[in-house]
Amino acid sequence: MFLLEHDAKTLLALSGLPVPHGVLLAENRLDAAELPPPPWIVKAQLPVGGRGKAGLIRPAATSAELRNELDRLFGRVHRGYPVRECRVEAAVDGAEEAYLSIALDPARGTVRVLVSGRGGVDIETLAGTPGAVHDLAVPDDAEAIAAAVRGATAGLAPHLAHALADAGARLGQLFVEGELRLAEINPLFVYPDGSWTAGDAKIVVDENALPRQHAQLALLESRAAAYPAAHRKHVYGCDYVVVDPDGEIGLLTTGAGLSMMLIDELGAAGLRPYNFLDVRTGGLKGDPTRLVHVLEWIAEGPRVKVLLVNIFAGITDLGEFSRLLLAALDRTATRLPVVARLVGTNVEAARETLAARGIAVEPDLARALARVREHLQPKA
Repeated sequence: MFLLEHDAKTLLALSGLPVPHGVLLAENRLDAAELPPPPWIVKAQLPVGGRGKAGLIRPAATSAELRNELDRLFGRVHRGYPVRECRVEAAVDGAEEAYLSIALDPARGTVRVLVSGRGGVDIETLAGTPGAVHDLAVPDDAEAIAAAVRGATAGLAPHLAHALADAGARLGQLFVEGELRLAEINPLFVYPDGSWTAGDAKIVVDENALPRQHAQLALLESRAAAYPAAHRKHVYGCDYVVVDPDGEIGLLTTGAGLSMMLIDELGAAGLRPYNFLDVRTGGLKGDPTRLVHVLEWIAEGPRVKVLLVNIFAGITDLGEFSRLLLAALDRTATRLPVVARLVGTNVEAARETLAARGIAVEPDLARALARVREHLQPKA
């Protein structure tokens, strides 16, 4: 789960790492009592990089400028994401910019540590400059990370070396103890006395670790509207993501890989799926509640016209699944036509159960998609 900058800085601050004083504003709300003293930096909150170059991070010196910047930012769309929140924080003055990143490297089974005495929006351009960015592979251990950062600061000015070493030790501890996948500070603002603060922060948490990470879990629960997919997975035990708000096909599917493959197949066929879903049929346990929630989420799609059920069953009993599906349909207001492609264990029982409700089971994807197309045609 990629944290928005405000939430990443909240997590840093909870661990005692220094961040500029800032507040989160939504829907152009401006409460001067909450704001730090001017001047400010106004930052659109989006789960992507490149905000500075896109004009989504702006200075404001007066209340009038702040209102103007908020008016300009709210509602903008960048890389498909609308700006609904902005962080307003105290501007940093008199500091140099450095860079620090700690990330899991699954390919090598290590932690990748990147350190530079220079930072900011052009950090990518430094990658090919000899000695500008130190790229180190270390064990997943806080002391090893701290030692790597200390070693990478040799030759830097004392205040830069001190700040990066301190940041490496503290961020490395948070990375390991928090079971993070990425922790990056860019720019890492360094003052002449060697103190520092996180000008920007990117943090990716491991959703599978949330039950053990109480601070991260509390953050997710308090900010559920900002992370709907992660919150749904935590509360309901399945993965659900809207992939096309204007999609016409709701998907009830299981298996992450199989579900992504189906989305690709639909796209190649010129069809528009509304959602990704790994419903995890093994977790239903005879209870249709999870299916009820899924059907309700799909019904929120304003252009969804048909429900495509695609289940390949190994352990799952399709006879039981079909009974749960009908129970879930009975408990929801959705009246979408259903196309079912079921393959695997006890499919004949499923075919008989669904046929009683007028739902045919198609084992062949091409025939199932043909039925989907029939439901997408304008009614005569």
